[in-house]
Amino acid sequence: MTEFDTPAQAGHGALLSIDLAALVANWRDLGRRAGTEAAAVVKADAYGLGIEPVVTALARAGCRSFFVAHLSEAVRARKVAGDATIYVLNGLPPDSAGLFAEHRLSPVLGSHAELLEWASFRQSGAQLATAALHVDTAMNRLGLWQGEGVDLVRERDGVIAAAGIGLVMSHFASSEDEADPANARQIEAFAAVAAALPGIPASLKNSSGHFLPGCPSYDLTRPGYALYGGNPTPGRPNPMRPVVGLTARIIQTREVEAGMQIGYNGRWTAKGRRRLATISLGYADGYPRNASWTDAATGGSAIVGDVLCPFVGTVSMDLIIVDVSDAPAEATVRGAPVTVIGGALDLETVGTGAKSIGYEILTSLGRRYQRRYTGL
Repeated sequence: MTEFDTPAQAGHGALLSIDLAALVANWRDLGRRAGTEAAAVVKADAYGLGIEPVVTALARAGCRSFFVAHLSEAVRARKVAGDATIYVLNGLPPDSAGLFAEHRLSPVLGSHAELLEWASFRQSGAQLATAALHVDTAMNRLGLWQGEGVDLVRERDGVIAAAGIGLVMSHFASSEDEADPANARQIEAFAAVAAALPGIPASLKNSSGHFLPGCPSYDLTRPGYALYGGNPTPGRPNPMRPVVGLTARIIQTREVEAGMQIGYNGRWTAKGRRRLATISLGYADGYPRNASWTDAATGGSAIVGDVLCPFVGTVSMDLIIVDVSDAPAEATVRGAPVTVIGGALDLETVGTGAKSIGYEILTSLGRRYQRRYTGL
């Protein structure tokens, strides 16, 4: 259903539909493909879809491990995750071990300072969940440098043992690109680290890693984007089920003549007589301003009456203008629904139209939408 069919829904500019059954199906499919346990990455408010409903649905389906970025996200997830393990990817903030203990959370430790602080707190007698060890094999972003990691694991009776490491992991830099030789180098580098820690579970695969030839599944995989319907195999058909749909409504339509300029600063000029519709959506809702369609550059589009219609002019704070000249007249009336994510406008297509990526489209989804969760 895409209509704004109740007064409450009509009071919002756009309707965001989230299919939790499809999300759970994606998680199960990835686990089957990997042949091992699949965790769920639910950082950034579950990629914009809401930590609480997403974690609840996945926990009910049997997911036992979740990854977030920040401690605050982990506290939210804990309230609905039952006894699942919750890892905090951005590490151990100084003097925060007590909060980790209070909420039974697991930091992903990526530096000597974090390892020492966690080990010291653990040795004080505090009851702590196990921690993960992050070894950087390519990104130069977070984690112990590979050489440091190997040195540490050779001394596993020291700080590694004191820290109670229950998982060792690394993160791909280019797994969506099968041809990138960096993938093979990372697989080899991580294999050396994992081999030096026998008996400790290991994790390497992200979303695209599930489809990367030659990538071991180890004990735990960490899908994120693919769970939410994003394509983990760019340039090929998307193997995941769509999860998100976004529908805005038409506020007003008008006819314009050739030569008339449209939107802020008149950046788009009508080449002939056109019919335009203004929809209730803008960058305040998280829809990128870079989706603007001007005389000099293409931009985003909407589906109106099954017809793909381009935006015209600048995406403004609360409104977007769409050229609906080719759409059926009955689909362009006041209050009619217009699809901006869904069908032919999948996350990758929307991202391209906004000179961005599907990840940014998802994680920017605004809070003004009427949200409808299905498949609970």
